[in-house]
Amino acid sequence: MAFMEKPPAGKVLLDDTVPLTAQIEASQSLHSHTEYIIRVQRGVSAENSWQIVRRYSDFDLLNNSLQISTLSLPLPPKKLIGNMEREFIAERQKGLQAYLDVITTHHILSNCEVVKKFLDPNSYSVNYTEIALQHVSMFFRSEPKWEVVEPLKDIGWRIRKKYFLMKIKNQPKERLVLSWADLGPDKYLSDKDLQYAVKLLSSCSHPYIYKVTFAIANESSALVIRPFSEKGTLKDLIYKAKPKEPFLKKYCNPKKIQGLELQQIKTYGRQILEVLKFLHEKGFPYGHLHSANVMLDGDTCKLLDLENSLLGLPSFYRSYFSQFRKINTLEGVDVHCFGHLLFEMTYGRPPDTIPVESFAPAPSVFVVSVLESILTCEAMKNGMPTVSRLLQMPLFSDVLLTNSEKPQFKVPTKLKEALKISKECIEKRLTEEQKLFHQHRRLTRAQSHHGSEEEKKKRKILARKKSKRSAYESGEEHSAKYSNSNNSAGSGASSPLTSPSSPTPPSTSGIKFTASDLLPIPFNTLF
Repeated sequence: MAFMEKPPAGKVLLDDTVPLTAQIEASQSLHSHTEYIIRVQRGVSAENSWQIVRRYSDFDLLNNSLQISTLSLPLPPKKLIGNMEREFIAERQKGLQAYLDVITTHHILSNCEVVKKFLDPNSYSVNYTEIALQHVSMFFRSEPKWEVVEPLKDIGWRIRKKYFLMKIKNQPKERLVLSWADLGPDKYLSDKDLQYAVKLLSSCSHPYIYKVTFAIANESSALVIRPFSEKGTLKDLIYKAKPKEPFLKKYCNPKKIQGLELQQIKTYGRQILEVLKFLHEKGFPYGHLHSANVMLDGDTCKLLDLENSLLGLPSFYRSYFSQFRKINTLEGVDVHCFGHLLFEMTYGRPPDTIPVESFAPAPSVFVVSVLESILTCEAMKNGMPTVSRLLQMPLFSDVLLTNSEKPQFKVPTKLKEALKISKECIEKRLTEEQKLFHQHRRLTRAQSHHGSEEEKKKRKILARKKSKRSAYESGEEHSAKYSNSNNSAGSGASSPLTSPSSPTPPSTSGIKFTASDLLPIPFNTLF
């Protein structure tokens, strides 16, 4: 079967970047062990949740798989004696919850395959390496000049994207990288347009775009071949990592945190902004900027993975910008991602939180000025600056670009129209997701405010006042009725109104009252 024939895999509708949260709801002790019942939720909708059952040994296996990250994770220690005691189980449950909170909020760990399989085994039961190998084997049947040297295991962060080191049989010393990926939830191009657009990538020539040697797509996946670079990516430079090592090992816990020199920040930043501007002018959507998608070629940055938006793959930073309604275009997404990249180049690490409240001293005030325009709370509320505006800022405006290569990327008019529609669909899904997140945040805030101690006190005081008011009004009504009763039973000077046909009321002159009957109701009985 040739690669272009229909493969066994199908289009993936699940967005792997939607965060999973996990809450231990209960524990149950069996004869020899304890099981923990965990509620897992995808995104903000409580309806999109399920239960899983895990033992401590399952947590231990997960933790062993994550040791490659060299992070110190807070898994509670093992205990052989007394591990079935109620107090110990309750304490361990707290510890396991803390462990889940750490791995589900860590940006890289939460997106890795072992964590996804632990929390959502039904959605991640497939062996994607085997599927990738099947597709690569099909490709080699029709293109016998290529040969696999070795799989590059887990060098990327995507679960459904696999990499292989390649060579051409008649050029055995030259090394290339083959990447295979499923189609994602944002794939809106028709199969015909997708296949044409992916093929077009090898014709793209730009000083700041990494060359594609070969590219092909079918109804469910795509395969792209590029030259292999021993220097690696911009992220490898920042983290001083080896390109072939697994993503978790390279980037989770760098040994030394150090940003780049100011001139590198200025030059690399300017080059990246120039290529983003070029793609936007061509109507070619990107939305996948991060430091591991920027290849280094000498002193030049070159953008990788232009195929990602065509295939409908979600962005590395989607869980961040999907929280902010003003970041609702692909240019806005690219600018927001550029803010993350600039922060990493400056400080040698990703930001702790988004938005960023304050910035540590940087090599230049102009760096901080750009970061403030993208990553602060005010920027999230007002919207992202344009790429053209960033190019005009002092940090980049005086950078001299020496590369004289003329960009060439001819996109036919018909494909441009299809790309425009696809871009609009991608932005629409993002807007809908942001709307759901905003509604959830408002509801959560209202519930949090309603359940706060201050609010509880206010409600108690209001309830007490209302109760007193009701009692007072009830007492006044009772007093008024009593007074009317006394008046009607008095000397007869005033008698109740009667209609002409009503009988005359009986005389009250013979009725006597005691002194106690005439006393008013004590004031304190009203409260």
